[in-house]
Amino acid sequence: VPTMYQMLTQAPNWAEADLSSLRFCTSGGAPLPVTLVEQFRREKGVRFKQGFGMTEFGPGIFALAPEDAIRKAGSIGRPNFFVDARVVDDHNRPLPPGEVGELVLKGPSICSGYFNLPGALDEVIDDEGWFHTGDLARYDEEWYFYIVDRKKDMFISGGENVYPAEIEQALYRHPAVHQCAVIGVPDPRWGEVGKACVVLQPGASATEDELLAFLREHLAGYKVPKSVVFLDSLPISAAGKILKRELRERFGGG
Repeated sequence: VPTMYQMLTQAPNWAEADLSSLRFCTSGGAPLPVTLVEQFRREKGVRFKQGFGMTEFGPGIFALAPEDAIRKAGSIGRPNFFVDARVVDDHNRPLPPGEVGELVLKGPSICSGYFNLPGALDEVIDDEGWFHTGDLARYDEEWYFYIVDRKKDMFISGGENVYPAEIEQALYRHPAVHQCAVIGVPDPRWGEVGKACVVLQPGASATEDELLAFLREHLAGYKVPKSVVFLDSLPISAAGKILKRELRERFGGG
């Protein structure tokens, strides 16, 4: 997962490590920062083969060929064989290229059910047999898919949908940022606003005002978080994923 590749770049022998025997690295499990793709290519000549999967379906669902790693940076690629995918709105209607909606899937590789939870799978499969992933996605004119965020991580600020993953990608462009996670927290005026939880690069420094000013140069105003908190580390699951649930509990995001 991306966290593991980020940790590799902080290893004391990263600079002299010889990775020339690698044809590519595979990443999945969470959005892959484009800056990390560029760093591995620039510093080690290694390309990423990004993918996307889930336990209930596959587990491999999408794959991005390494030759597309830069041209389609940020994409999870195209569906694997025998997997049908589409993006739908809140009324389950298919959306055109470029529109953000929920990713739904259909195919023979879906699981038969959840262990000891009879009927639970039926709750996430609609009347047409599409499995609702809970992931927000879009696809381009060439049918390359992009995960925008988890549906549960999106928050609404002043009536506008805000996708934390987009803000995080922008934050990773700042040279002082090593890891980050953005969550929505309650706000009396806007309903919810963003809070950026940031781990700085070793030896680097940055202020809250500096990072917010940086984001204003790259994002629409309503997407820019209202606050930044600096942490020594982010909560990480055993699988290496950032636990936003714990951050929301800690900082009042529900």
